[in-house]
This record gives sequence, structure tokens and C-alpha cells, in this order.
Amino acid sequence: MFDGLSAFPLSPLDADGVDEAAYARLMARLVAARVDSIGALGSTGSYAYLTREERRRVAALAVGHADGIPVMVGIGATRTRDVLVHAEDAQTVGASAVLLAPVSYQNLTDEEVFGLFETVTRHLSVPLCVYDNPGTTRFVFSDELHARIARLPHVRSIKIPGVPSDPVAANQRVEDLRRRIPAEVTLGISGDACAARGMLAGCRAWYSVIGGLFPRIALAITRAAQSGDAAEAMRLSDRLAPLWSLFDKAGGSLRVVAAAAETLGLVRAPCLPAPLRAIQGDLRDELATVLDTLELD
Repeated sequence: MFDGLSAFPLSPLDADGVDEAAYARLMARLVAARVDSIGALGSTGSYAYLTREERRRVAALAVGHADGIPVMVGIGATRTRDVLVHAEDAQTVGASAVLLAPVSYQNLTDEEVFGLFETVTRHLSVPLCVYDNPGTTRFVFSDELHARIARLPHVRSIKIPGVPSDPVAANQRVEDLRRRIPAEVTLGISGDACAARGMLAGCRAWYSVIGGLFPRIALAITRAAQSGDAAEAMRLSDRLAPLWSLFDKAGGSLRVVAAAAETLGLVRAPCLPAPLRAIQGDLRDELATVLDTLELD
């Protein structure tokens, strides 16, 4: 399941908690498009802001609405004890895999992060994807640490944060890490703006924010890259440059994607856990123009 497009939907909230009807609508879009896998409770899914009960419910909803598409569930938390609880819940509701980032308040050391993954993998019966997200966790994986973790039981993919824009440098980055890890462990790209370049450089999966809301265009980019059609993959990605620009202006993708879902009437506003807010004002006006111009569906 660690190949192709893995779509990461929002976890829309309302005054009562998880907006189950809105979540079902988002899932229906992914199922209709037949994405390769679904990433519930990733950063786009606001996992760090939800209670255990809310996380378990989102995981169950994702599996229940996936129509046979494999679901990977985020299990990150600041304490190993809580990570294990979330892992148990994810497996109980039928997740096909779990996604783990080294979440922390105090900066973690390499040995602490290795110890986290070593402990968690001992308690798993499903595959694990390593979530390398320094922009959120402030932890920077070395290639050496990735290599150690990749040899633990159940580790089957590494979600890397991005690749250089230069194709030669991107290829070198992927090749350098690929040489260090077992053949059965795939590399997946995140950072939507560089996803086409990452897949063309040898990443086998795209762990995608826009795929969770606009799966059809994300699938088109993915399939072009998988077939080796670099020109088409880059053309489709470059067409989304106004969206990538908004991600930069907003300081990340979550607030933009939440505003897009609200604008399209797929979720009720506000849909993010406070104090987070979808973009407003001039940026929201710009988003409305971008959505209209790009004709995303």
C-alpha cells in the first residue's frame, strides 16, 4: 500500500466534535476517484489536536467509508505510552498501516527517536510508515537514523519532507537514502509542490494534502510520474503553482485546504480545532480566485 497516491483528508470538526457527515463527504470523493490509499489523522487531519476518543472515531470512520481502499492512521503523540494506545486503537478499527512522527515538546535526541520506533514496532501487527516532518516536529532525521529505523520490524515506508527543485539534485537525494535502507521499504514524498519531482526522482508514493480534497488532479500527476511522463507530471504540477504559492503565504497547507473545503461547502466553517483558523481576508479571496481559475473538482 506504500505506492502511488496516498490521500490525506481533513478531520472536520463542529461544535460537537468530529463532523461525521462532512468526513463522509470527503471520504466519498477519495473513494470515487479510487486513490491508492488514504492517510487518516495525518497533519492535515489535525491528529495532534484531537482526544483519544476523537482520533479513534476518525480512524473508524475512515476505515468504514474506505470501500476497500487501504487506510493508514496517524498515531503520533508526545508520550510513548499514548502512541501505543493510538496504535492499538488504529489496529482495532481495522487500519491497514500506521503513520508515526516523533512528536515532542522537548527537543528529542536521535536515541530517543530510535527508542520510540523500536518500542512501537514491537507492539504492531500492521506496517508502519515513518513520518519525517521537521517543519512540524522540529526533529531532523539523519540518513543514518533513517537506516537504523528502516531495519526495525514492520517499517515499510519513509515519508520524506521534500526534494531539491533541481532534477539532478533530487535524483541524488533519493538515491542516497535509497542505498541505505532495505529494498522492501519504500520512499514517499510529501510537500505537494515538489511531489511530481520527488516521484520522478524515484519516490514510489506521494503522501498528499491536495489528494485529500482534490484527488483527481493528484492522481493525474501521480499516474504521469509513475509512467515516466516527466513533461506531463511537471505540467500538471506547475498548473497548480497558484495553490503552491498560497501554501507558502499561509505558512503551510492546512489552513488553505481547510478554507477550500469550507468554500466548496464540503465542510462547515470553522472546521479546524481552535486556535487554528482557515485563511481569511485577502488570502481567502485569492483562494476563491484560484479555485475558480483552476476548476478543481
